[in-house]
Amino acid sequence: MSLESVRKYFQENGLTDLHILETDASTATVELAAKAHGVAPALIAKTMAFGLKDRNILIVVRGDARIDNRKFKDCFHEKASMLSPEKVLETTGHAVGGVCPFGLRNPMDIYLDVSMKEFEVVYPAAGSANSAVKITPDRLQEVTGGVWVDVCK
Repeated sequence: MSLESVRKYFQENGLTDLHILETDASTATVELAAKAHGVAPALIAKTMAFGLKDRNILIVVRGDARIDNRKFKDCFHEKASMLSPEKVLETTGHAVGGVCPFGLRNPMDIYLDVSMKEFEVVYPAAGSANSAVKITPDRLQEVTGGVWVDVCK
């Protein structure tokens, strides 16, 4: 279902340049996704869901990056608090392992870490644990309406 919501999102928004890459292998973790797509782990754009006092947000970061708690707090004025897998599914419509910033069940603010800007392309998931989209960071920002932030180590 989640993969279908991404397909529908691309179709409804005329995003004909974006193609979902499906594999037989699992892409549920950065390491598995990198192996399945034959790229360095850093190129996997992982999407993480956080709860703030007044809303839930998504942050997309390069695969080998970690959230820097100080930078997160400086940016959002709150401590970083990741959503539980159940809350992620309920909020985004995507299960952990396939969470992406496309075809969301509920509108969410999307943030993109500047760490991805050094790459020509990145590979965010496409709603399932065996899919991705090859996309430039600038196009990812255009498609998601994401806001660039600096929240990683």
